[in-house]
Amino acid sequence: MILCAGESLIDMVPEDGAFRPLAGGAVYNTTVALGRLGEPTAYLWPISRDPFGEILLRPLIEAGVNTDLCPRSDRLTTLALVTLTGGEARYSFYDEGSAGRMLSQNDIPELPGDVQAIFAGGISLVPDPCGGAIESLIQRNHHRLPVMLDPNIRPFFITDPDSYRARLNRLLPMADIVKLSADDFEWLFPALDLADAARKVLQMGPRIVLQTGGAAGAHAYWAGETVNAPAVRVTVADTIGAGDTFNAGVLASLRRQGVLSKDGIAGITADQLRSALTLGAQAAAVTVSRAGANPPWASEMPA
Repeated sequence: MILCAGESLIDMVPEDGAFRPLAGGAVYNTTVALGRLGEPTAYLWPISRDPFGEILLRPLIEAGVNTDLCPRSDRLTTLALVTLTGGEARYSFYDEGSAGRMLSQNDIPELPGDVQAIFAGGISLVPDPCGGAIESLIQRNHHRLPVMLDPNIRPFFITDPDSYRARLNRLLPMADIVKLSADDFEWLFPALDLADAARKVLQMGPRIVLQTGGAAGAHAYWAGETVNAPAVRVTVADTIGAGDTFNAGVLASLRRQGVLSKDGIAGITADQLRSALTLGAQAAAVTVSRAGANPPWASEMPA
């Protein structure tokens, strides 16, 4: 079972001059995508008892995600107002004192024995106490479980860049797989080109660094020659949830290939990496072809 730990929120998406509430959040989207792809998945994040919390629970349950590790909270759900510019999503967050924001290290449980990997990232890594809680989860378990990390950096959400960089400098060496977009690399290493920035991250300890670039496809940097997979050409409705769905496709492929373990990732081959990138790109293509973060079900994927 793949455990996803990180934010869920409500995306207030523009529609006919108003806003439509849709379940979202980077880690949440990856969780739902994994469940829809038929992968055994669990979620760890507080869910509010407010009406928005019910909106968040429904897709998790429909996708078959285990929510036993999701404490219910009387605090409010995080809201993200979405604006679209040329199909690209931009966000404004309403998060102070929210259910997820107040997750603490004391709320992190011992993990069930059937958890075989951890996925984390998103804005849940930025503020405390929730950032410290996710860091604690990874610190406690990374020696025995493979960790995939996608910081999904949102500069406008980061009020203390130095503190956030320090957290990433602690987390990246504990991750086995790190996924970064071109924008993420630009924020982390503005003086380096993408390839050099990816190698810089590799030097910090991860086995694999994945770089996504929309229509430019995806690239995997690792101990061997760089592995590439082209983007799947579709008519783009918007890009909400694209990278999150890509993450789910990668994790699903690695698990299906039997390499989602510490030893499996250490011994991965170029063909296995290419298969993972390809499934990630195929899944992301479905998501961008329709409005909002609406990842594909297994039946919608190529045979």
